[in-house]
Amino acid sequence: METKETIRTIYTGQLRTEAVHVQSGNKLITDAPVDNQGKGEAFSPTDLLATSLSSCILTILGIKAEANGFSIDGATGKTWKIMSNDPRRVSEVKIEYDFTMCDLTENQKKILQDLVKVSPVPLSLHEETKQNVNLKFKD
Repeated sequence: METKETIRTIYTGQLRTEAVHVQSGNKLITDAPVDNQGKGEAFSPTDLLATSLSSCILTILGIKAEANGFSIDGATGKTWKIMSNDPRRVSEVKIEYDFTMCDLTENQKKILQDLVKVSPVPLSLHEETKQNVNLKFKD
């Protein structure tokens, strides 16, 4: 079975790439980080890995919230990417989601907490990549 191309990427020089989402035409620029010979003027590929994790979890939480008749509109996430050397890789992604602007029941909070590790990106990352995810709720 042939699958359709999802992303087309071109190396534009000076450690920069431009990726095009084939279906929508949206473009994304990446730049090597300053600590790895780059200019750090755009997301680095490893920044995108951390962003993918954060966005995936939040999207899945939104899908589940809508399916259960409640909203997490306005929820935010702060993400930290921790690199290691030898080999150079993302060793940990720390995410803090803030749901304090959402009026959630204890059951709704539990629904969200149970989903953190079962979204597609968390399940796709290497088991040695630590995922430290916390959800903050209104008391």
